[in-house]
Amino acid sequence: MDNAEQPGRETEALRRRLFKLSDASLRINASLDFDTVLQEVLDSARSLTDARYGVITLVDDAGRIQDLVTSGLTEEEHRRFLALPEGMRFFEYLSEIEEPLRLDDFHSYIRLLGLPEFPPMPVSSPLPFLAVPVRHLGESVGAIYIGEKAAEFTPEDEETMVMFASQAALVIANARRYRDERRAKDDLEALVHTAPVGVLVFDARTGRVTSINREAGRLVESLRRPDQSPEQLLDALTVRRADGREFSLEDFSLAQALRLGETVRAEEILLRVPDGRSVTILVNATSIRSETGEVESMVVTLQDLTALEELGRLRAEFLGMVSHELRTPLTSIKGSADTLLEASSELDPAEMTQFHRIIRDQSENMRYLISDLLDVARIETGTLPVFPEPVDAAVLVDEARSRFQSGGGRNNLVIDIAPDLPLVMADRRRIVQVLNNLLSNAARHSHESSNIGVATLRDGVHVAVSVADRGVGMPADRMPHLFRKFSQLDGEERRRELAGSGLGLAICKGIVEAHGGRIWAESDGPGLGSRFTFTVPAVEEGSVRPTPPPHRRRQASRERPRVLCVDDDPQTLRYVRDALAKAGYTPIVTSDPEAVTRLIEEEEPHLVLLDLVLPNNDGIELMKDILDIADVPIIFLSVYGQEEVIARAFDMGAADYVVKPFSPTELAARIRAVLRRRAAPEVAEPSEPHVAGDVTIDYARHRVTLAGRPVELTPIEYRLLSELSMNAGRVLTHEHLLQRVWGLGRPGDSGQVRTIVKRLRQKLGDDARDPKYILTQPRVGYRMAWGEIQERAGL
Repeated sequence: MDNAEQPGRETEALRRRLFKLSDASLRINASLDFDTVLQEVLDSARSLTDARYGVITLVDDAGRIQDLVTSGLTEEEHRRFLALPEGMRFFEYLSEIEEPLRLDDFHSYIRLLGLPEFPPMPVSSPLPFLAVPVRHLGESVGAIYIGEKAAEFTPEDEETMVMFASQAALVIANARRYRDERRAKDDLEALVHTAPVGVLVFDARTGRVTSINREAGRLVESLRRPDQSPEQLLDALTVRRADGREFSLEDFSLAQALRLGETVRAEEILLRVPDGRSVTILVNATSIRSETGEVESMVVTLQDLTALEELGRLRAEFLGMVSHELRTPLTSIKGSADTLLEASSELDPAEMTQFHRIIRDQSENMRYLISDLLDVARIETGTLPVFPEPVDAAVLVDEARSRFQSGGGRNNLVIDIAPDLPLVMADRRRIVQVLNNLLSNAARHSHESSNIGVATLRDGVHVAVSVADRGVGMPADRMPHLFRKFSQLDGEERRRELAGSGLGLAICKGIVEAHGGRIWAESDGPGLGSRFTFTVPAVEEGSVRPTPPPHRRRQASRERPRVLCVDDDPQTLRYVRDALAKAGYTPIVTSDPEAVTRLIEEEEPHLVLLDLVLPNNDGIELMKDILDIADVPIIFLSVYGQEEVIARAFDMGAADYVVKPFSPTELAARIRAVLRRRAAPEVAEPSEPHVAGDVTIDYARHRVTLAGRPVELTPIEYRLLSELSMNAGRVLTHEHLLQRVWGLGRPGDSGQVRTIVKRLRQKLGDDARDPKYILTQPRVGYRMAWGEIQERAGL
């Protein structure tokens, strides 16, 4: 009787298994949400086998565990499970299995593998365990692990789980694909909705808008009346195209236009509504067609040109202002010059002096305006020269105060310098320029009797400097535009700004950011004053104290430095002689190149200023003659500002190059920088040659070889290669190389560095696309390879 009933019982058991398997399959297919699917798969696996615990792990393409879900654990057990320090090692091991793993005692197995115990699972009695791999299209997706059952897992449990895992693999793959597609769709929608370009999608059959992003909605709202729907607005719009055609969308069916599928590329059109409001936009339109070629929809992008039109208007207004600002001093200069030429005999010396002062002062005004324009251009191209050096912030503030007051600024400055401030890395001239601009700005926007405060304090790894006034203040909506060029001003504010170039704050921002700092403005509102604050990097502790200011060095010196100037223009000689004398130097001037050798031997100058073009003589050739008889730095003064000319001068040994016209302040600063560099102790060159691959740099002999063959380098090329090799493996900025190779007085033109690096690579056989010796750090500088070459050589 038992044998006769056995097939029936087996059939009934199989039927129940298939029913449970079918029910589980339905449950896991009920959702496409990835997290829900994983939880349903794991809960169903436990239900199919009556297991208490369950874990499912999914792996990425590299085989690393990407997702892990548990089931059947209490909250405390789940927390301890995730906190296991090495628990993932077991699942990483099992994720590589290709066949089911059925165990009578889980803990004995992991001890055999040398893995830690699993605290969430009891160890007092044998723990049944079953692991089944999840594979999809022959590739491992992950694995399902179940454990702790009243009895051992049977072969039927294993067989059921294998069948279930094959179904779960397909469901998991679909859910993962759905999740990835949804994420991609969400990312695309977020990108479209946050794009600064309007996007509209039209249905070609109905002409209705099926999708509109945030920017397009803003454009619609700018033209739509509150009681209008977007569709009603479209019917009321008048469109004028670039070819002059103008039509109303009410008369020209939008649906018909969409069905035509016209493609529009960057066409400027004007949209106007009946009440006169309009907006100019740049339109692109592309049709989306079905497989049969029928137009299904049209994607239209709209770019608001209002800001560009406003910028164009402001640029035109700015050019008009610059023309006015240049015309005013030119008129004064021309009038004074005409008077001196036509009526010089009728003027007494005092009147003539006054006219000369007018010419001088107005020339200075023109120079300041042109300097502002040049600074803005350099900031925009990223070539603004800055030469940071350790300096005391108090010295910067004091120098700015002196310049501000000597230029006619008010005396009611309240200065608050925090104690124990570190030194800052700053280009003295540039940061003083920033402070002077901010002081002038504060004076222009506050009452003459009110104080202007200047304060410094420590701000992390920076030092913050602020300039505050109690003047007109600023509304909050003006703040984001303060440091922009051509920012819009209104009424009295605009008239005040026309007293200068209006570029002061934009220049301040460029200078501060070139130092690695930031600048911002604060105001409690109109009439409540303003505070402008900027930061400059602090010098790390242990750095050397800054070089004393030039006037202190002169006081401590027993001898005024002698400077020889050679130029064939008498006016230039007089100008330079006066500038040198006022700066504390002893000027020696001559227009005769033949007298230079004698003056070098008799006067022993500390520095030579040399014109590039002299009568019957080439300035560079004369420099060679001077260097043959004396070790003296030479600065060229020339009207030629071409990059090739400047590069040639530096290649042949010039210490600096100053383009005419220049101010006495700039000339004195350049001379101080060169003399400071000459006085600074030289960095000792290594005694041993530097070897990198096939390149050998013999510092003692100033000789470079490539695979044993000498490489002919100019002095500037050798100095650059030497500087890079002595700092092998370290990135050297353009500013560092310009100071160390060309000299502290060199203008910050990184193009010169790139030119020399290009020539060095050619001479060393270095491919710029895959360099071996000189590596580029984009937007920072260069470094000499070291470790990479050793690795390539197998050392």
